[in-house]
Amino acid sequence: MRFAKGHGTENDFVILPDPDGGLGLTEADVRLLCDRRAGIGGDGILRVVRTRALGEALAPSARTAERTEWFMDYRNADGGVAEMCGNGVRVFARYLLHAGLVGADRFEVGTRDGAKEVTVEADGDITVDMGRVERLGSSSAKLADRTVDGVRISVGNPHLACEISVPVAGVDLRTLPVLDPEAFPAGANVEVYNEVGPGVLEMRVYERGAGETRSCGTGIVAAAAAATPPGEGATWRVRVPGGECTVFLDADGARLRGPAAIVAEGETSLV
Repeated sequence: MRFAKGHGTENDFVILPDPDGGLGLTEADVRLLCDRRAGIGGDGILRVVRTRALGEALAPSARTAERTEWFMDYRNADGGVAEMCGNGVRVFARYLLHAGLVGADRFEVGTRDGAKEVTVEADGDITVDMGRVERLGSSSAKLADRTVDGVRISVGNPHLACEISVPVAGVDLRTLPVLDPEAFPAGANVEVYNEVGPGVLEMRVYERGAGETRSCGTGIVAAAAAATPPGEGATWRVRVPGGECTVFLDADGARLRGPAAIVAEGETSLV
């Protein structure tokens, strides 16, 4: 099986080209591929499949993806299926360009949250139109060393974005956050952030199904949305342990801009 390895602000993925949808990828396969000692290593899997090969497997929430040629079948490192991944879309788009599967500077990628427009910027960054961002009220999370309050945000997947008054580097994110099961029946990503300058946020994240990661694209958008007064637009630079992305928020939704790179290609016998 051919594979590639890529990352967006050090949120890293194993990329599996499966254009005709013939790969029976199990949860055990995903966990092994993402294992950093016994496998290739990554925060998740990006399966590159033609949308038409999925047929009736598309969920109703992904129906706008039917118009796209390529679908990003994203799996978390624990084998679970995820609705959306902002860094993943950028890396997926970089792979399509790298492999010669697309040739334009603007195209759409299919996801379980529908079609996402991608733009390749002149400096090589990739911008993804993330669509509407929803504020769903407040909730809290119990972390290893504290309880934090935050805003429930949907970026196609669930988030709790928590502004804190201490540096984010000092927060213990080594253990699974405890969430309100009524607010988050399927779990959620939890972000801690603070504003460190005009238009600049620092953020760390515990990703559902992966643990703490160096970056999370939807989490970056969620933190920016939580830091923006409802009904207002804003531009935020968001710093994460793996680098920096920019979020543009307006009445039409959110756009996420940042780097994406393919760092390796090879063959694996793990699947």
